[in-house]
Amino acid sequence: MNVLWILVLSTVFLFLGYRFYSRYISRILGEDPKRVTPSVQYNDGLDYVPTRGGVVFAHHFASIAGAGPILGPTLAIMYGVAPVWAWVIIGGIFFGAVHDYTALFVSIREKGRSIAEIARKTLGDSGFALMIAFTILMVILVTSSFLVASATSLTSLVPLEQLRLPADQKILHTVIKNGISNGKIGGIASTSVIFITLFAPLMGFLCYKKNTSMKLIYPLAILICFLSILVGLKVPISLDVKVWMIALGIYTLFASGVPVWLLLQPRDFINVFILYGGILFLICGSIGAGLSGVEVNAPVMNIAEGSAKIGLIWPFLFITVACGAISGFHALVAGGTVSKQVKNEKSARSIGFGGMLLESLLAVGVIIALSSGIPFSDYIGIVFPAQGNSNPILAFSLAFSGLLYKGLHVPMVYGTVFGILMVEGFVATTLDTAVRINRYLFEELWSIIFKNPPKWIRSYLFNSLLSVGLMLFFAFTNAFTVIWPIFGTANQLLAALTLVTLAAWLATNRKKNGFILAPAFFMIVTTLFSMAFLLKKYLANNNWLLMTVDILMIALTLALIVVAIKSRKKITPSKTDKTKPKFPEYQKATV
Repeated sequence: MNVLWILVLSTVFLFLGYRFYSRYISRILGEDPKRVTPSVQYNDGLDYVPTRGGVVFAHHFASIAGAGPILGPTLAIMYGVAPVWAWVIIGGIFFGAVHDYTALFVSIREKGRSIAEIARKTLGDSGFALMIAFTILMVILVTSSFLVASATSLTSLVPLEQLRLPADQKILHTVIKNGISNGKIGGIASTSVIFITLFAPLMGFLCYKKNTSMKLIYPLAILICFLSILVGLKVPISLDVKVWMIALGIYTLFASGVPVWLLLQPRDFINVFILYGGILFLICGSIGAGLSGVEVNAPVMNIAEGSAKIGLIWPFLFITVACGAISGFHALVAGGTVSKQVKNEKSARSIGFGGMLLESLLAVGVIIALSSGIPFSDYIGIVFPAQGNSNPILAFSLAFSGLLYKGLHVPMVYGTVFGILMVEGFVATTLDTAVRINRYLFEELWSIIFKNPPKWIRSYLFNSLLSVGLMLFFAFTNAFTVIWPIFGTANQLLAALTLVTLAAWLATNRKKNGFILAPAFFMIVTTLFSMAFLLKKYLANNNWLLMTVDILMIALTLALIVVAIKSRKKITPSKTDKTKPKFPEYQKATV
């Protein structure tokens, strides 16, 4: 099959989904462009800030996209092109976009409250506590899995022959390993990430303290990205995988405490240009490759081998590919900051539904690259090696560069470097963001457990150390391919529980909720079976740590379902309530 067909069919289906299905849902929700939104009603110039739709969309998309829609399909392509593509399209339209749009809409209607706070209103204090506890577990798993993937990719070596470079080339620093000349690709990304991080405070100072014109800020951000790559080529930094884990842990400990405008937000702003460029390259590369007659070389169906490497296609395909199809993490974004910035309720559809479909298109581009840009045997050797660490970021980077070489004649070395940077910058951003969120979640948890929590247990240092310590503990004791399935399960469970909360809100407000209940039921059944399969695997491998986490997630999920069934609370939204709601601190984190 020509790769262009995959891009064309995907674009058509995603467009039709937005054109018709999003409108259908907006009618059920009762979208009202004239209704005053929380950002306008509670405008404080800090958390509640009415913002143009395009700007909010950029913030939302930069927050939800990045590593997730790349790493998931990179692992799942082992099942074959067809099943992964089908889940991305169907899941993106009928699951993920519905989840994101409804979560954002309901948060707006509930004055910018988070999903956990909405659970408190619809399911009571017990539902709120269960959602907090479950989210903490999920965030620990996402940080540990991303930490392993990030540290591994930062040490990536690629044979020069694979990059079509001669042994005497001068572009990359080389190292001889097992008699083979390898380029220090990972070292370039290491330097680039450090360079961008060092310049982030300057960008934050110019944006938030000096109110510098965006006409200067945009070119400056692009220039920083470009210079970071040049410096990386000249001075690649190489460290051991475990050293990188510790270094990233120390960085996130620091980053979780500094003001968001100083580091997190400007890093996110700079990195988004790399992501936008990557999506553009994927689309242009796919078009060029298709017009050049490039065919899919990965198996269209590879269910037997995929099941042997990852697990049975059901349920594991649906939890391996999270971002790109449906992701519970998106609800944290929607209710965390985005709902407090939307100034017109009509924008929620383009931001929530449209943002998710754009992420699905990114996942489609990843599928095209993996199925045509790299030999399938090379892919297996990198992602599912017989010995050594799995390196999915490197596999994607090589596939990305192969697609650009075939479609646009871009030298493979530059495509590979850009591919790693495209993922690595957002992995690092996800780490510091997620640790910050977990710090706030722990603080909220102590306020639930203790009537008067001791001062030390509420401190920034204690909760940050706890978050980083748990992240490092899981990362040091488990490989990426071991952590990712249970992280994916936790993430999809959070999506399922979010859908249950949203269905309860719709029911209490006398709105149809069938479009929510159907995906909620599928995701709950899928994730519960996934946890049962994983539990059996952990028992066989004597992995007591992940087995304990698995049992905790099953217990929390079943408890929340029972609470949802028993709940008979009614919500009567007040159109005249002018009181600004009080929120737990973790909602003020930028995701």
